[in-house]
Amino acid sequence: MKNILLPTDFSKNSRNAISYAMELFKNELCTFYVLNVQKATGYTTDDLIVSPANRSIHQTVTSQSKEKLKMVIEALEKETIGENYSFHPLTDYDVFTDAIKQTVTSKNIDLIVMGTNGATGAKEVIFGSNTVNVIRYVECPILVIPQEYVFATPKKILYTLDDNDHFSTEGIIPLTDLLIKFKASLKILKIKEDDTITVSEFDDKKQMNHFFKDVNHTFHMITNVPITLAIDSFVQIMGVDLNALYVHKETFLDRFFQRSDTSKLSYGTRVPLLILRK
Repeated sequence: MKNILLPTDFSKNSRNAISYAMELFKNELCTFYVLNVQKATGYTTDDLIVSPANRSIHQTVTSQSKEKLKMVIEALEKETIGENYSFHPLTDYDVFTDAIKQTVTSKNIDLIVMGTNGATGAKEVIFGSNTVNVIRYVECPILVIPQEYVFATPKKILYTLDDNDHFSTEGIIPLTDLLIKFKASLKILKIKEDDTITVSEFDDKKQMNHFFKDVNHTFHMITNVPITLAIDSFVQIMGVDLNALYVHKETFLDRFFQRSDTSKLSYGTRVPLLILRK
């Protein structure tokens, strides 16, 4: 059984990510924790005015959240009749990443599925601060679904390695689970600064050939091209349905995401992004 965390702010974006999860885990035994996080700074004097005298603003806000979660879960249960799914509502009144961390630990979460939490443009999706902070600070695999992305069976999966990355089986289960379930082919992409092949890279390729021996897989290399452009081009040319990669603090993460003037991080993602953890 898998324990899946579905953060929601009741937006169309988060609802779309939840819908993707419902399709992705069909025919599996799953427990879904649907979490809404409220923060005190998000409420104003008006909230205090409408709050009954015998109730705290915390009680008022969490009560509203619980009612909305109840409606979301009732809708999900109707949509997934026949599936081995169970749903549990969770409400927290905390810093978003702290609430996520606590839930990951207390509910033994295997995977977080969430939306990009930002605006969509013609060529890129802007990752909102909540999504970026979860990627940065929560040590749990994360599947990020682009806004308005419609579920497509992941038949072609990309596994991206940075120039400084070396193959490891640690934390790779979310990727292998998808490869096995959907009988998907795997595209292994190494993004390098030059086309020289080191001994360690040769060993990596040998290990991957052995590890993925039962999977239809191919190796590819792009040199001297910015990471975001390399991935975006590869996804389009190869018709990739999902991109998986490890993100390391202070290294690949800061090169993969580019800071913008709005203090958000952007990446030209066209397909769901699976963040693996070692």
